[in-house]
Amino acid sequence: MPPDEAYPDAIADGALTNATFTSPPFKMERMTWIKPYFLWMMYRAGWGFKDAGQQRILAINISRAEFEWAREHGCLSHADASMSKDEWSAKKEASPVRIQWDPERDLLLRPQAHRAIQIGLSKKAVELYVNQWITRVVDVTPLAHAIHALLVQEKFEEAKHMLPQEKPYASVFHPS
Repeated sequence: MPPDEAYPDAIADGALTNATFTSPPFKMERMTWIKPYFLWMMYRAGWGFKDAGQQRILAINISRAEFEWAREHGCLSHADASMSKDEWSAKKEASPVRIQWDPERDLLLRPQAHRAIQIGLSKKAVELYVNQWITRVVDVTPLAHAIHALLVQEKFEEAKHMLPQEKPYASVFHPS
């Protein structure tokens, strides 16, 4: 499963060299967000042009089982009606993972009706991610820039064909 993340050069170069994140400059104490949908990542990072902290876009491979572990050990990033604010706060404090669902994006980065999962890893989860889960790191910045260049030229069909193939996520908690 290839979640995408955006980083500055120093973190991206270290991750590519070591096939995982190295600290420093990667900060294990900070929550790191994995975004499994390419166009949502392009929205978040502005195709790698948004700012110096997000100029490199990496595809990070982890297994479905590890992704499921993160999801199962997560807590929604916002309280829902099923629990009190105090219950939610206690669950959030105890959880090493935050889950949020944001509008997916189309090729022009416009919000869509369906949602894309974002998973924030902290504490034990970020340690597992960095030290055990990551099996491959690929720099997809050139792909992002190539697709963006086609969009600027209004070559939408060519850009669409370059997008990574993605399947809707299905689980017992969020069937497709």
